[in-house]
This record gives sequence, structure tokens and C-alpha cells, in this order.
Amino acid sequence: MASEFQRSKVDLVFGAMDADGDGFLTANDFRLLARRWAELRGSDEELLSTVMLGWWTTLQSAAGGAEHVTVQDVLNVVDVLPDNIDPVLGTADAMFSAVDANRDDYVSEDEYRAMINAWTGDDSETVFARLDLDGDGRLSRNEFTTLWAEFWAGDDPDAAGSYVFGPVRAA
Repeated sequence: MASEFQRSKVDLVFGAMDADGDGFLTANDFRLLARRWAELRGSDEELLSTVMLGWWTTLQSAAGGAEHVTVQDVLNVVDVLPDNIDPVLGTADAMFSAVDANRDDYVSEDEYRAMINAWTGDDSETVFARLDLDGDGRLSRNEFTTLWAEFWAGDDPDAAGSYVFGPVRAA
């Protein structure tokens, strides 16, 4: 069962993914998120849509094919991730490719900020320095994957990966 901290993380991301604010996730929410992200970047809507709709397919499948996915459905997915991390790693790789706008195989602070702005609509607070595990001013694919796995499967409020989508507020 997900801890209160894990629920706080899921609530943060769920709120960002629920683009129309109806309290459920649908395929349209993921399309809207991809469109918002593409508008911020000025391109790549096809790639971003593919990544976002891949998430939708995973969540929808976990919810038994439902057309509306709830917070509880997402928490049910989080509950099984420590025993099956492969879907998270695949999503991390796809997300890295989507975030790496200039295709240099690193995520810069600006690229990271664009991702956060697309997801949350806010670019005022970034925790990039905390995420930059080796302090070189950019995130490698390996760093990004480690952080992504910590966010989705971890339960440590002090882990750098817990801040992938920004500071998590207590539930």
C-alpha cells in the first residue's frame, strides 16, 4: 500500500496530468499535455504525443481498460513498481528523449524547466541542482533514469528523485 509520501507524489503528478481538471485521467488529458509541451518547445508534438499516450496506455491497462483513470488506479500501479521496475525504466527512456530538445543526449536545466512548465504550468521553482547527481550542470540519460525510478518506485522524501516534478507537498 502506498505511503502518505508516495500519495503526495502521485497527487502532484496526477494534478498535472489532469489537464482538464475533471478529477480523472483520459486519453485527451495526455493529448492536451503533449500539445502544451509542444507549444512551449515550438515543435515535436508527434514525439511528445507518442510519449504521453504511451503513459496513458500503461495507466489505462492498469485500470482494467477504463476510459477514466483515478488517483487510486495510479496508486495501484505505484504499489507494484518495486517488484516490476521495467515499465518505469522504459518510460524514463522515452521521457528523456522527449525532454532532450536539442538531442545532445543530456538534459540541461533549461530543458528540464520546459518539462516542468509543461507539466505544472509553473517554471518559478526548479530543483535542478538537487537532481544533478554528479554536479556537471546537466542530466545524463543514466541520471535521469535513476531519478525517474526513485520518483515512481521510491518512498524516501530525501532522495533526489523524489523531486523530479518539483517539491512534493505533504498530504
